[in-house]
Amino acid sequence: MTEKFLLVEKAVNELVAMKKYNTLRDILTTMNPPDVAALFAGIDNRQLPLLFRLLPKEQAAETFVEMEPDAQEVLIRSFSDNELKEIVDELYADDAAEIVDEMPANVVKRILRQATPEMRASINLILRYPENSAGSIMTTEYVSLRPDMTVEESILRIRRQGVDKETIYTCYVTQGRKLLGIVTVKDLLLCDDDTKLIQDIMLTNIISVTTLTDKEEVAKMLSRYDFLALPVVDAENRMVGIVTFDDAMDVLEEEATEDMALMGGVLPSEKTYLKDSVFSLFKNRIPWLLLLMVSATFTGMIITSFESALAAQAALTAFIPMLMGTGGNSGSQSSVTVIRALSLDELRLSDLPRVIWKEIRTAVLCGAALAAVCFVKIWLVDGLLLGNEGITLGVNAVVCLALFVTVLAAKLVGASLPLLAKAVKLDPAVMASPFITSIVDALSLLVYFLFARLLLGV
Repeated sequence: MTEKFLLVEKAVNELVAMKKYNTLRDILTTMNPPDVAALFAGIDNRQLPLLFRLLPKEQAAETFVEMEPDAQEVLIRSFSDNELKEIVDELYADDAAEIVDEMPANVVKRILRQATPEMRASINLILRYPENSAGSIMTTEYVSLRPDMTVEESILRIRRQGVDKETIYTCYVTQGRKLLGIVTVKDLLLCDDDTKLIQDIMLTNIISVTTLTDKEEVAKMLSRYDFLALPVVDAENRMVGIVTFDDAMDVLEEEATEDMALMGGVLPSEKTYLKDSVFSLFKNRIPWLLLLMVSATFTGMIITSFESALAAQAALTAFIPMLMGTGGNSGSQSSVTVIRALSLDELRLSDLPRVIWKEIRTAVLCGAALAAVCFVKIWLVDGLLLGNEGITLGVNAVVCLALFVTVLAAKLVGASLPLLAKAVKLDPAVMASPFITSIVDALSLLVYFLFARLLLGV
């Protein structure tokens, strides 16, 4: 698929250079809007308005929604008022609200001037809700039916109003805006009696969310129940809007990207990598780097305090990187596993004892295996092959015992910190690799030197 897209992109650039716009129109009209938007991302901004105007009105609106905010701004500034109105009229309310939220004030004024009063009201309603709430990602365009309507009347209503709705498969039965039930188009089409009332066939066991429900929770509910859309109600169970599965997918992608950034010790960015400026990347990365650099001071203090031990047994120095690296890797494995389980709602704080017990058993197995291999490696490679005279049975025992305890401690720390972070309303991803590695580095050195003092008397 990637190779095919690259060929199309190359052909389009050549056709643009040759100004063969009729051929370009024929190619673009056969493509899906997301592919056209991806294609436009590689087009020079000076050519972008010209190519965009080659698209049919409906395809143009769908493509516009898929484009990056900076490209959208370029197009809006190039549009006449009539062109902008045509695009705005084709947008769904949630898409229009998202565009308005990302545009500068002067561009927003132009968009709102061309929007209908109903669209402006919907945009203002959506933007009023907190950024991470269900209200901020919902659309107000849904099909509502009355409970006293017949099946025939309902189908006729869907035909008349469905063109402007984001989805028509799931319809919501309301009375005075109160959500009473749900009925699907499948139910209506398969109903054998056209005179039957909607209240006789609607589903009243409704799963819904409120306007202030966290949007990540909404996305998880859509995934759990395999819904195409989820109704959003206010505190009095009045229907406000719906969240569709495509918006939920965007939320899950956004949350996964944020977690990956935090787990890598980087502040999340709303822009793509190539669109992000160097200074923005610097701002996102430097806080964690500074924190980790300062935290390494404790590691240095530990090494300094045991300087006499290292002088007495110089062979101990060679195994410090291996010990710290293994500890950090062990902690990261546990933290990533637990963070993933938390994101999928597989774990709660009450599961902490079970998690600890499972990680203890896992750590014992991992630590024993690593210590056994390490013992053989030190004896054969460092002692016999490299002929290091400082490698004694005591040194070998110190390294292997410290390794075992370090793995045990690292896995306990890595498993427990994300759960504790969740308990105090922090993002568990913050407790991932960089943070845990710093803690485990200090612990591994303390364990190492304590064993050296006990067994070697240094």
